[in-house]
Amino acid sequence: MNERMKFLLLNFQGRSYECMSDCSDMSSYLSRCHSCRVESGCFMVYDRPNYMGNQYFMRRGEYADYMSMMGMRDCIRSCRMIPMHRGQFRMKIYEKENFGGQSHELNEDCDNIMERYRMSDCMSCNVMDGHWLMYEQPHFRGKMMYLRPGEYRNFRDMGMSGSRFMSMRRITDINPCGI
Repeated sequence: MNERMKFLLLNFQGRSYECMSDCSDMSSYLSRCHSCRVESGCFMVYDRPNYMGNQYFMRRGEYADYMSMMGMRDCIRSCRMIPMHRGQFRMKIYEKENFGGQSHELNEDCDNIMERYRMSDCMSCNVMDGHWLMYEQPHFRGKMMYLRPGEYRNFRDMGMSGSRFMSMRRITDINPCGI
């Protein structure tokens, strides 16, 4: 199945742009985008080009004026397709930037790192396997960030200034798109 997302102006009116992969800057296709329809798959959308700024998770469905409902300051500027991962999940989280401080390895969802590990912050991580959503508040609430395999030494480098993450969720086939 090909993942597909269609971006439109407010309330599905006007010009549209169909996306079947990552798009780092949508401004050449649409000057504004405030609604979208996810026809298949899962996507992260960003309010700044190059996958920066506030991130919002979208799975199959229609989002007529999703951006203003979620408090997005402008409109969708870039998007990233989330591939389905089959296999194990592994991520090592660190209390401080640059892999410093206390650390723990995860292979399942964690709804509260303070309760589970007695960690007050998660400021860096290394995703070894799978695709994950990280949330700034416990119980999968607040701002979120999509992480694919790789090293994340400093979340501020990703446009998430001042953010710390307190819960993590795997994006799995069993629980489509992690929600």
